[in-house]
Amino acid sequence: MAYNFLGLVNEVNRRLNEVELTEANFATAVGFYATTKDAVNSAIRHINHEEFGWPFNHVEQEDTLTPGTVRYAMPSNSKFIDQNTFRIKRDEDLNVDTRYLTKRQYYEYLNDGDIDFEYNTGNTNIRTIPEYIVIAPSREYIVYPAPDKAYSLIYEYYRNPVDLELFDDVPTIPEEFKHIIVDGAMYNVYQFRGDNQSAQISQAKFMEGIKYLRTLYINNNYNSVRSTSVFTRRRLAPVTGTF
Repeated sequence: MAYNFLGLVNEVNRRLNEVELTEANFATAVGFYATTKDAVNSAIRHINHEEFGWPFNHVEQEDTLTPGTVRYAMPSNSKFIDQNTFRIKRDEDLNVDTRYLTKRQYYEYLNDGDIDFEYNTGNTNIRTIPEYIVIAPSREYIVYPAPDKAYSLIYEYYRNPVDLELFDDVPTIPEEFKHIIVDGAMYNVYQFRGDNQSAQISQAKFMEGIKYLRTLYINNNYNSVRSTSVFTRRRLAPVTGTF
């Protein structure tokens, strides 16, 4: 069984001894089968909302800069862009090495006169290799100085996955954890059928599966703990007297 939207829906159907859908009738499914499709999407959505930084929702993006342009739209599916990951990609044809961009705050960019790069677009003499990166409130990122060439810019972000729609759509969640998706879908389907006891059992399995995912992907990321305690050095009183 393929790991896609159709395969996940049919796994729920098999558990309930229902007729499986096909590629031909999947898009027009109604009634219980439409509910099953909604249940699968609901389970996937719940998993993605459980943790902000699931690694399977991590994306490395590469954009091509336009000479003289400093503002660029963020990806429409981006949830959080890591400002610490921006770098110019090495390109021998453009005579540039890999360069890390230093992050700056948006209001620093506005107040320090650097915003002139944004409006002085006709002055090609001030264009060069960008050095700084700014995240704007308008869901844009800003590079400056204005680029003088079509450099490749690489950065990383976490995406907001969209609901599955077509029969061959594949979740971002790895295939080895498809049983967790199915357990979550079973919880929703049992609720639809009014079988509260089976729904509670499926919900417990679903939440246990998410806990396992968190153990694998989130908890193991903390290899060390930094102490936040504040230590105050005590000044010793001078020693007086004779011995």
